[in-house]
Amino acid sequence: MEALPAPTDIAGVPLHVAIIMDGNGRWAAARGLKRTAGHKRGAEAVKTAAEAAVRLGVRYLTLFGFSSENWGRPEWEVTDLMGLLRHYLQREVGFLQEHSIKLRVIGDRTRLAPTSSDR
Repeated sequence: MEALPAPTDIAGVPLHVAIIMDGNGRWAAARGLKRTAGHKRGAEAVKTAAEAAVRLGVRYLTLFGFSSENWGRPEWEVTDLMGLLRHYLQREVGFLQEHSIKLRVIGDRTRLAPTSSDR
């Protein structure tokens, strides 16, 4: 059976693109780098993907970056991932606002550390 084409808003541009962010730690290890270097490269790739989505007119971009299984990683790695997320969100808030991008966290947020504005 032939796959149906994805719905589009602009000719050839999908309305929704989803990216599973996986393998960054393995990418780094294969290059003799620390896992955290892979996570940082993955975060940079997200910026590139978000810019491309805006430029191409993609209306919805979903990033799957942290599953419930990831809480079982070493504490230092979870802390690093959460810090990296916070760093990039703070750094890119202007880009998000400039392009009217809404950020929604899907899933259980109860284990995320509160920010000073959440307290």
